[in-house]
Amino acid sequence: MEFRPLGRSGLRVSALSLGAMTFGDSTTFMKGLTSPDDEARRVFDRAVDAGMNLVDTADVYSEGRSEELTGQWLKGKRDRVLLATKCRFPIGFGTRHAGPHDQGLSRKHIIEACEASLRRLGTDRVDLYQMHMQDGSVPIDETLRALDDLVTQGKALYVGCSNYTGYRLVESLWSADRNRTHKYISVQLQWSLAVREAELEVLPACRAFGLGTLVWSGLARGFLTGKAQRGQSPPPGSRLAAWRDSLRAFDNDRGWGILSAVEEVARRRETTASAVALAWLLARPECSSVLVGARTVEQLEDNLKALDVKLTEEDLKRLNDASKLELVYPYGFINLREPW
Repeated sequence: MEFRPLGRSGLRVSALSLGAMTFGDSTTFMKGLTSPDDEARRVFDRAVDAGMNLVDTADVYSEGRSEELTGQWLKGKRDRVLLATKCRFPIGFGTRHAGPHDQGLSRKHIIEACEASLRRLGTDRVDLYQMHMQDGSVPIDETLRALDDLVTQGKALYVGCSNYTGYRLVESLWSADRNRTHKYISVQLQWSLAVREAELEVLPACRAFGLGTLVWSGLARGFLTGKAQRGQSPPPGSRLAAWRDSLRAFDNDRGWGILSAVEEVARRRETTASAVALAWLLARPECSSVLVGARTVEQLEDNLKALDVKLTEEDLKRLNDASKLELVYPYGFINLREPW
């Protein structure tokens, strides 16, 4: 396993990390898409044995059950694993009553959410505490001051963010400098050959200010595995079958063209489409680690193959050309003189 620095922090993370969104029976957005507990445990153990040293969860995953299981399975392995979790959304996502302070990035919610996560995880600290999405209704100074207190108290060793716009990310870094609080060391973001919009603002900001990146949905919710075929219904039980909006986003000439390029490279490298799609991310210098959310050990083993795939310049050009973004203003205008 390769280990990479997480931005300019002292943390070093495995090139592939384990996403725990599939742990625990869910009644909300992951309903029917999680693993039975015994299989999830096997995935967890195999991931750690393979050298994955970061496990990422969130308080809303399976309504807190993901954190509980992760905490149980970490016993005896805590010194081998960096533990990351997140807060922002109400637990239950509308299936239960949520008060005005049961969500968002206010000081009150952050402190209470962190305490609740620590109880579920059965630990006195998390290595990386992340804001799950920006909250424009709360001053960024308030959010960062609350996080600074958690770091000072030793309940969070580092802080990061997820699903932030470029402007909000830079505003956060500016606020931390101005108020001398701890700053975000990393951004967790959606990025894949099929979804490259993060390259317009967020990734350039990460490069400029030295933030690490933790990538989610590197397989575009399963689209880049090649299991779905044009003109056919996705496999029953797959994420694309459950989340039809995702399939509609990729069910176009660009999407199928990307998948064709991935499968072409996979045949040339004698590997799987999943391995090629993940290897493309791992080849990007901005990528610190790719989170994989395997539901079975078999899926995890397929993802691990990406570590052995070394794409050539020809491979990268084929994949980049097939997946390139149509640059809108001002990116297209700038690109005429200065390649974006």
